Amino acid sequence: MEGAELAGKILSTWLTLVICLILLPSAFGVSLGISEMYMKLLVKTLEWATIRIEKGVSKESVLKNSASVGIIQRDESPMEKGLSGLRGRDFELSDVFYFSKKGLEAIVEDEVTQRFSSEELVSWNLLTRTNVNFHYISLRLTMVWVLGVIVRYCVLLPLRVTLAFIGISLLVLGTTLVGQLPDGSLKNWLSELVHLTCCRICVRALSGTIHYHNKQYRPQKGGICVANHTSPIDVLILTTDGCYAMVGQVHGGLMGIIQRAMVKACPHVWFERSEMKDRHLVTKRLKEHIADKKKLPILIFPEGTCINNTSVMMFKKGSFEIGGTIHPVAIKYNPQFGDAFWNSSKYNMVSYLLRMMTSWAIVCDVWYMPPMTREEGEDAVQFANRVKSAIAVQGGLTELPWDGGLKRAKVKDTFKEEQQKNYSKMIVGNGSL
Repeated sequence: MEGAELAGKILSTWLTLVICLILLPSAFGVSLGISEMYMKLLVKTLEWATIRIEKGVSKESVLKNSASVGIIQRDESPMEKGLSGLRGRDFELSDVFYFSKKGLEAIVEDEVTQRFSSEELVSWNLLTRTNVNFHYISLRLTMVWVLGVIVRYCVLLPLRVTLAFIGISLLVLGTTLVGQLPDGSLKNWLSELVHLTCCRICVRALSGTIHYHNKQYRPQKGGICVANHTSPIDVLILTTDGCYAMVGQVHGGLMGIIQRAMVKACPHVWFERSEMKDRHLVTKRLKEHIADKKKLPILIFPEGTCINNTSVMMFKKGSFEIGGTIHPVAIKYNPQFGDAFWNSSKYNMVSYLLRMMTSWAIVCDVWYMPPMTREEGEDAVQFANRVKSAIAVQGGLTELPWDGGLKRAKVKDTFKEEQQKNYSKMIVGNGSL
């Protein structure tokens, strides 16, 4: 009996501290300075660890590590220029060397598939998953690493799981209750309040520190917000500062429960799997949404999959065929404190969330950008590329023309056929050579 009473007291004390020091301040969007103190301590610890590593690691291993990055020096010149020094106007067997060289470059250092693995760090951040060798450099560094493991798994993880459970429970309960009200300004206000409050709690569950820039360009109602995509928590990051109507496929399980509760309070656009394949139906539903200027802006990630926080890949043109005003947003995470990238082909949602909740923190910058509209004579693909370029420049990301669907699918035949056509034009004398 005494053990049960002690456990009850510990649990009640724990919940009281969580509610008073974290839950209520995050719900009202204020800070008591605890997270700021934690981040300052964390930065100093990581700086100290970096100095210890630099002292303990030999120059030979540093050179070895630095040589592992960028081992291929690519020649980005077009095919015509690349072959000009190897051939005449007719076909020559030496052309094989050019294509063999390009093929080996793609195999050794593929610029597409490397965007679907975790971003390389400049220095170790005391997380085992980054480099398993650094914590053996010195006894002091090993002790700090062990202490960090204890803090992350025995203090931060229980705290974050508690906050996430409370945030998700409040979201389901709050949106369900708000959904019972008749449509009107009161329902919309309460819905936005519930979404903002619960998302702020869930961001605190990840020790999130978000820096918003250019708030005067925040997406407006009746528009479309498009952003680069690194993680499922991109939605939480953006919704902490403003509400959006989500677009996506209907899921089952816990995600399905959350979706059904949210759509009662806010006009999110959920599609069945069969409906997602019907492009015309999707476009029609989205056009109807943005036609109502009282509805929240739609949030869309045109890449269609998560990219590893270093690049922006091809934007699907569907989002840019709808019409209306596009509000671009660039999101850039700081990998020093935790890797936000979700490699869905390697980790399921549960293991991914466990990795997130046992990281030091999630730190990112969000840039709101001036609204953009489709120019006269510009098709949807050109408009999508223009928006993608603007986001890449603002976020300091590499712009790539490849489809993010290559994460799971093979290269389309059209890409290979394009190269074959260019080469055949050179052979028959219609090329630029």
